[in-house]
Amino acid sequence: MPARDLLLALVVVLTWGFNFVIIKWGLVGLPPLLLASLRFAATVFPAVFFLRRPNLPWRYLIVYGLTWGLCQLGFLFSAMANGMPAGLASVVLQSQAFFTLIFAAVFLKESFKHSQLIGLLIAGIGLWLIGSSHGQSMTLLGFIMTLLGAAGWAMGNVILKQCTQKGLQFDVLAFMVWASIAPLIAFIGLSLWLEGPQEIMTALQHFSMQSLLAVLYQAIFAALLGMSLWNLLLKRHPTNLVAPFSLLVPWVGLSAAALLLNEQLLPQQWWGALLLMSGLVINIFGGQIRQLWQARKLATQS
Repeated sequence: MPARDLLLALVVVLTWGFNFVIIKWGLVGLPPLLLASLRFAATVFPAVFFLRRPNLPWRYLIVYGLTWGLCQLGFLFSAMANGMPAGLASVVLQSQAFFTLIFAAVFLKESFKHSQLIGLLIAGIGLWLIGSSHGQSMTLLGFIMTLLGAAGWAMGNVILKQCTQKGLQFDVLAFMVWASIAPLIAFIGLSLWLEGPQEIMTALQHFSMQSLLAVLYQAIFAALLGMSLWNLLLKRHPTNLVAPFSLLVPWVGLSAAALLLNEQLLPQQWWGALLLMSGLVINIFGGQIRQLWQARKLATQS
């Protein structure tokens, strides 16, 4: 990978990893559903007036928006507003990779590789260790909500795979903007219903520069810039060369949370995080490791 593209990959990793701290800062002055509403409003406007709608049926834009957008970020923001530490959220959210495997097997009839099953088992043990630490530095509700957010992200991945399988071509930036319309409408309705006009008005009356920067960072950097650069790298290079960079995001999230929010993980949570990330490594590299091992074994026998 050229140095220029390596730098772009690191920009994406830093942007996404730091975003978990940004969410925590945004939640200081805004309730989670209102924060999500403003985040999607900043993603949609004014970009929607300059980007033509992708040549896709509306159902793909709506369903993707409601899974990746509403479910993932709705549960994630709510989790972090209900006792889920930012650093730990960045780790647990990576379980989306394994939810994607499961959903792809159910809805796309894709089969598991042995390495993926091993990775899933190891990651499951890691999630169990993290989840069983609730009541100390993390709430059970926050943990469950983060898992639900990961599941929503995974369903969005499956929808994108369906588009690819059907040979549908579209501009990624325009897709992200237009797919943000459905969650924007849904978040506004949910915020009015669950948080109420009074809480919304109070938050908006005390809207601070910190809140504004949190909204703009998530909309411009984490969503539009991050996704555009990531998909640009996927177009230029093989997936197995780009995907491993996502493994760095949780470590950036943990480091940023420790430095800026003074978050510290319990030993049990560290072990759980290491097992979860080990499972992700096996999921990404397991097939290659097995091929290298078999090749070396055959070379030794000959």
